[in-house]
Amino acid sequence: MTSVLQPAIDHVVIHVGGALDEAAAQYQRLGFQLTERGHHSLGSSNNLAIFGTDYLELLGYEPARATQRAELWQMPIGLGGLVFKPPGDAGFRDRVIAAGVPAGESREFTRPVALPDGSAPEAHFRVTHLDGSVAFGGRVFFCHHFTPELVWRPEWQKQPNGVTAVAEFGIVSADPDKSVAPYRKLFGDAAIVTVPGGQAIQTPQARVLVLQPDAARAIWGEALPPLPADGAELMVALTFRADLAAARAALAGGGVPFVEAGGRLLVAASETFGLAIAFAE
Repeated sequence: MTSVLQPAIDHVVIHVGGALDEAAAQYQRLGFQLTERGHHSLGSSNNLAIFGTDYLELLGYEPARATQRAELWQMPIGLGGLVFKPPGDAGFRDRVIAAGVPAGESREFTRPVALPDGSAPEAHFRVTHLDGSVAFGGRVFFCHHFTPELVWRPEWQKQPNGVTAVAEFGIVSADPDKSVAPYRKLFGDAAIVTVPGGQAIQTPQARVLVLQPDAARAIWGEALPPLPADGAELMVALTFRADLAAARAALAGGGVPFVEAGGRLLVAASETFGLAIAFAE
């Protein structure tokens, strides 16, 4: 199959529900520098850890805004969002639909961004969600940034744990071939690579690994959260590209337990709001 789009990760989303304060404190202990709390016009709130060309989003809600976006708060705590970069034109959704991949209507929203000079300009986004039937048990969507300069700012990209990018996004599935089939339609055969125990969507900087449970355990081991007994798809793990010395020092300084194995530092799901986290060079 030829490609409709070129795969590139924009950001990854960890759902933390009403525990944004606790999650932000814990991720700072993991060595991430987080942006100030942001509030979307759609009702959700977040803190971000910004890297080179992608970022991590801790997404949840504050009590006064809990009645907005109620459907989002039904999502389980843990890794729940894989977000790709789209082309800049709004018509790209038509190409997604034409390729046979179901997607919702695109919608735009804003979020004030607190800058060091005291100003708070509005960041502006357009998102297009793929249908839940092809979303790996979570949410998969495309996010266009009208104001990227309000996200990727040099003062926010310096991470104490040495992280520079998302390297791997881990998903378990009893049938990886079936799970990635819609993404062959989007990204073409060349972007889908067979790996031990599954398939990978290859992007310029990262791999989306869709693996059978045993293959996932071979990478993230006991750090993984409980896996579905029925073989259902679930987003379960992130690997970050990092300076291991900096990551090791940050974890030790934050009092976060970790295991070092196979050139990786592994942090258990019990320490991360429901997902395995690895640091690797």
